[in-house]
Amino acid sequence: MDKGSQNKTILAIIPARGGSKGIPKKNICLLAGKPLIVYTIEAAQKASTLSRIVVSTDAEDIAEVALSCGVEVIYRPAHLAEDNSLTVPVIKHVLEQGKNIVKPDKVVTLQPTSPLRLGVHIDEAVDLLTKDWDSVISVSDVEQTPYKMYRIDGEKLHPFVEGAVQGGPRQQLPKVYRDCGVVYVTWYDVLLEKNSLWGENYRAYYVAPEYAVDIDTSIDLKFAEALLNEEK
Repeated sequence: MDKGSQNKTILAIIPARGGSKGIPKKNICLLAGKPLIVYTIEAAQKASTLSRIVVSTDAEDIAEVALSCGVEVIYRPAHLAEDNSLTVPVIKHVLEQGKNIVKPDKVVTLQPTSPLRLGVHIDEAVDLLTKDWDSVISVSDVEQTPYKMYRIDGEKLHPFVEGAVQGGPRQQLPKVYRDCGVVYVTWYDVLLEKNSLWGENYRAYYVAPEYAVDIDTSIDLKFAEALLNEEK
């Protein structure tokens, strides 16, 4: 870890709204007997680079879980907790709380749907963000490469990636990655000025697939629980 990061103010925000379609009350559904959001809170608490941890929510039951874990809660208005609400306005709402939030150097966004991340992942991503970059974005492997994907026009198949050679071995295809949502680290000024977690110049932080599981369906929950059980 870069010891200099200990002298900076680094705010972690966990955005966790109450509504969800795929899994009811997803952010507090039980995973291996523990509310889903608790895994993210505990990873943040184990990270040594963070100065402050805040949960942004519209739901009292999520707030109760967060408070029981010893982290701060900021309630967001209903218009920031809809199905189509974007993350950046939620993060900016937390930052605009005036006296309650000291202006941080870096803002760390942690999705509560990534329960297998570790504190060390947060620390490593934080230390990767230097003045040469706007942000650090966690990425992981893709299950299906877009070089073997297609779109359909009428009945005709067209390669999704123009110029892709069909039928070639996967090992010879360009390596691609997905935004896995494990951790985003953004300079405070970049977030406000460019209205983005990414900015324009972003640095990759690779996370192995076993730590990058994103909970969206009940199948994801079962997979994550199986991985947790393997660790015991």
